[in-house]
Amino acid sequence: MAEQHQPTTAVLDIGLPRLNGLDAARSIRKLAPNTNIVFLSEQRDLEVVKAALAIGSGYVLKSDAGDDLVAAIHSVFRGERVLSRQLANLGIMQDREES
Repeated sequence: MAEQHQPTTAVLDIGLPRLNGLDAARSIRKLAPNTNIVFLSEQRDLEVVKAALAIGSGYVLKSDAGDDLVAAIHSVFRGERVLSRQLANLGIMQDREES
């Protein structure tokens, strides 16, 4: 569907039932390279979050979605990177900016 529709933004859960969100994002990235990808998950494992941000532009915890998801979608559409407030203290975004 991503190849056919070329969406501007896709919101993906890390824990999809048949294909995990990271693999789905990699496929979308190949088929629709201009699609902004925002991950929505309750997964807080640092390595998973880093892997997601290596593919996508945003990572929102489900527990923050009510307050942050719509704003995150708008932010990645403008070319910004987004990380849930609860994860911001992990220094993930600073690590990415320094590399």
